[in-house]
Amino acid sequence: MTTEIMNSLQQIFDQNLNDLEQAKADGRKAIGFYCLYSPTEIAVAAGAIPLPLCGTRNDPIAEAEEVLPRNLCPLIKSSFGFAVSDTCAFFRTADLIVGDTTCDGKKKMFELLNRHKATHVLQLPQNQDTDLSMSLWKSELERFKDLVETYTGVTIDEEKLADAIRLMNRERNARKALMDLNMANPILLSGSQILEILFKIGFLADKEKGISFMEEVAAEARKGTFQDDIPAHGGGKRIVLTGVPTGLGSDKVIKIVEQCGANIVAFENCSGYKQAFTVDEEKPAMDSLAEQYLATPCSVMSPNIGRFDLLEEMIRDFRADGVIDLTWQACHTYNVEAYQIDEMVQEKFNVPTLHLETDYSESDTEQLRVRIEAYLEMI
Repeated sequence: MTTEIMNSLQQIFDQNLNDLEQAKADGRKAIGFYCLYSPTEIAVAAGAIPLPLCGTRNDPIAEAEEVLPRNLCPLIKSSFGFAVSDTCAFFRTADLIVGDTTCDGKKKMFELLNRHKATHVLQLPQNQDTDLSMSLWKSELERFKDLVETYTGVTIDEEKLADAIRLMNRERNARKALMDLNMANPILLSGSQILEILFKIGFLADKEKGISFMEEVAAEARKGTFQDDIPAHGGGKRIVLTGVPTGLGSDKVIKIVEQCGANIVAFENCSGYKQAFTVDEEKPAMDSLAEQYLATPCSVMSPNIGRFDLLEEMIRDFRADGVIDLTWQACHTYNVEAYQIDEMVQEKFNVPTLHLETDYSESDTEQLRVRIEAYLEMI
């Protein structure tokens, strides 16, 4: 049954490329998003298709390094590599690219990316708790809305934004319900299964199709359908993964943890629970979007209190035995924050974290395996 469900997901994912082509032929626009800070609702309200574009594979990095420094974050190099090598169908489909000034590497990469595709960069404040930050962010979102209206030829009014917020809230609620399943003991889905489902669903042009699929998977998981395919599902250590985003192709740490007989029960990152939010449907739409998206707890914010609050809540809710803090090489904000994460987890839960710094290549797989095995034995 598990194989049938995952095969169905792959068929939906493959069909999605045809759906995107048909949508484009029908006159719909596609907008590519590189970061969780950018409100996809603005694209949806204009009838455009939002596409997540962050690179998660090692393949295009070599071509990116012909332009970008080798000692740059692999996520940035992979993203740029897909663009310059023309090997990402979703980048090719996008009419407009949206980036944010989340880190210096991305900020400068977007300048180069603009040579290949029209790229709009949102000027993101670096803190979340001042009136000035909110004022700046609201003005950036208004500027973005105006640009989307120009690109699509659609006027985005309050009703369209409200409809888009309701749709995206439903999608996020379905994602959260799927992730919440692993509060159960034993867990109902492996970390790898959750990652694959959420990753592929994110690209679907038909949001209703994605929501329905996630709801169906959650219903099957509650019956125990997936448990026979979960490594050590009845007794493996329960690990929360925090830090940088992961996806298919950048999931080697998740695979190693499972091969070592433990389970990633939840993801505190942009691939996981940072997306588990609800935009207020009662306030004026642009105000709600600005408030909720600026509250995203990323390490680029100073201070970044939200990440610590979220991680603490997740450790308790998922009854975690340990925390693995993953940082991509040259991701300085997450690297610096690792000390405080370990400090908080030890003080509140008396459990040390395992901080791993790596890239997308397989060259350090065995070194990572040794460290992960030692950590699992220790906890």
